[in-house]
Amino acid sequence: MAEKAAILVVDDELPVCKSIASALTSEQFTVDMALSAEEALRKEEEFKYDVIITDLMMPGLSGMDLLKRLKEKRADVKIIMITGYPSIKSAVLSIKLGAFDYIPKPFTPSELRALVSRALESKRYHEEEIAEKGKPELAGRARISLPEGLYCIPENSWAKVEEDGNVRVGIHHVFLKTIENIASVDLPKKDEMRYQGEVCFRVTDSRARVHKVWTPVSGKVVAVNEALIREYSRLMDDPYGKGWVLALKPTHLDEDLKNLASLRSD
Repeated sequence: MAEKAAILVVDDELPVCKSIASALTSEQFTVDMALSAEEALRKEEEFKYDVIITDLMMPGLSGMDLLKRLKEKRADVKIIMITGYPSIKSAVLSIKLGAFDYIPKPFTPSELRALVSRALESKRYHEEEIAEKGKPELAGRARISLPEGLYCIPENSWAKVEEDGNVRVGIHHVFLKTIENIASVDLPKKDEMRYQGEVCFRVTDSRARVHKVWTPVSGKVVAVNEALIREYSRLMDDPYGKGWVLALKPTHLDEDLKNLASLRSD
């Protein structure tokens, strides 16, 4: 039997902790709780968790403070931020600072489970990458080529500023590595608005789990890659080329780019 993944839930409200723990406790996960960032740091010293889920806004040390402290000690820990709508910009910044992802309130148990599963897949992906280093027999294995000049919400979405001023958007290759085979992508319509940090589109995998891809740059949709509907393999085979998803006419480009990381250094 596979070892259960250990999860720590951090929130200053006990009912919230209990609700999240109830949604996650299963044959796959064991769940612990902490009612403050300070308590979470003490527990992390004693027991190394696979995933830590923390509220962004808490009295005393905030979720962002906790993120920074944890990342200083364990770069590999997967941290999911819980955020309300007014804190979306802070949530985007938290990923740039090392969080795995965030989940806006309100959310469903199935959304939370899908995100935690993807966090664990990301952990395995990076552990395998580290293990492969130094193995000559794997040196020639095909890898995704990362283009220059692209920005990203790490392990989620990417943005490329085109010569005409529009921004092409797609899915980060690590995101694609952490989900099952793609069953559908709910492409937006032209002229719809998208705002940084909010849902850009959703991807449903072969297990019927729905995964949110965040909007990297605010703007109006001016083009959609309709070819993806016929051939989702484009996403997996060429995520930064033929697998692009949509193009936006940006509204606050300079400001939005400050919250993003360089694709090659995320």
